[in-house]
Amino acid sequence: MPYMNIRITREGTSPDQKRRPIAGATDLLVEVLGKTPATTFVVIDEVEMEDWGVGGLPVDEFRRGEEVRS
Repeated sequence: MPYMNIRITREGTSPDQKRRPIAGATDLLVEVLGKTPATTFVVIDEVEMEDWGVGGLPVDEFRRGEEVRS
């Protein structure tokens, strides 16, 4: 019973947009590991922008190209 967790920033992703990574992740586990789709679980967590960091910065600052702390 495989479980895959995908985390994205909360930015208004539609249910239709979420269907593709759910299907793709399931297909990947079927193809690579021979798992059964009916028992493969994929969960998408949406994380608030202020709770996500990249390169030492909150993601919104990183996207604006602000200088990364060294």
